[in-house]
Amino acid sequence: MLAHSSTSRAPPLYLTSPSSPFQPPKSATMFSGPSQPRKSQLLPPHRRTSPLIWCAAIICVVLTLLLILAGIVTLVVFLVIKPRSPSVDLTAASLNSIYLDSLAYLNGDVSFLVNFSNSNRRIDVAFQSLGLELYFRDRLIAVQALRPFAQRTGESRLEATRMITSNVLLPADLAAELQQQVRENSVVYNVRGRFKVRARLGAGQFSYWISTRCEVKLTAPPNGVLVARRCRKD
Repeated sequence: MLAHSSTSRAPPLYLTSPSSPFQPPKSATMFSGPSQPRKSQLLPPHRRTSPLIWCAAIICVVLTLLLILAGIVTLVVFLVIKPRSPSVDLTAASLNSIYLDSLAYLNGDVSFLVNFSNSNRRIDVAFQSLGLELYFRDRLIAVQALRPFAQRTGESRLEATRMITSNVLLPADLAAELQQQVRENSVVYNVRGRFKVRARLGAGQFSYWISTRCEVKLTAPPNGVLVARRCRKD
């Protein structure tokens, strides 16, 4: 009988390269636990908004709404009431004297009657600052201020003013032209006015400036009278 030799079974070997670390089979990691997400570690921590920032934002929103509301109200007022600027006109004038000292220095006396009219039906106005300037050609020869006053709706007001020219130096060409106009009995002056107006509608009010230019033609002194005028707003 043949004797049966008992041989022991050797354990399985895993072949790996010398340079690579040992890697267990895939089945070895089948029962490993799930990996935990790390998103919470990448996001910044949540912070509460400061109450001061909320207050500033609310104030900005309120101011914006107030500005929009004020613009709408102003537009409605202008469309419904249609405010107008007061009109300024010269209704009369008298040239009392013109004298050239040494044929170069002008002295003169001229009077004007100025008509202020408020043609608005619902807006009262007040003239706060009034100034008149008298020119011969483009040469300023006299300045006069008027007293402030107020006007109700539809009112007109006449203001008399006297403008004195004292020793104003004229260039030779302007002096010769003025003398020629006196001889021809037709003296031309320019009057410029600038006025600050305050308009009032109910509890609201606003201010603005108006300017007027008038060219007047007068007869020669001492009894010079207004012959023609032409006024316009700037």
